[in-house]
Amino acid sequence: QVEFVESGGGLIQPGGSLRLSCSASENILRTYATGWYRKAPGKERELVAYITTSGSVDYADSVKGRFVISRGEIRNKLYLHMNNLKPEDTGVYYCVADAVRPIVSGEYDYEFWGQGTRVTVSS
Repeated sequence: QVEFVESGGGLIQPGGSLRLSCSASENILRTYATGWYRKAPGKERELVAYITTSGSVDYADSVKGRFVISRGEIRNKLYLHMNNLKPEDTGVYYCVADAVRPIVSGEYDYEFWGQGTRVTVSS
C-alpha cells in the first residue's frame, strides 16, 4: 500500500515562506497526477495547486504568484513552495495523487491522500 507523509508545516509570520514536502513510499509522484489541498477550520477543502503527469501546473486564484508546486526528479517527492504567506493561508495541507482521475477542484475521491501537515500564519 502506498503511503504519503507530508512535512514542512509550522508557525510562521505573515510575509514569510515555507516549503511543504510530500514523500511517497513508492516512486509514483512523477507519473501520477498530483496536487495539494488545504482545509481551514469551518471551510470546505480547497484545491491549492496541481501538477499533471506532463508537468502542467495551475493554482487557486488566492495563491497565484505566491505558491509554486513541483515534483522531485530523483526522489519520490512533491513540493509546495509558499511565499508571502497570509493569515488566510492557515490550515492543514494535504498532498493527493491519482493514476487515472485528474486533480480538479471540488473532487476528493483520489487514489492516495496524505494525512496532512499544519500551517499556521500569524502575526
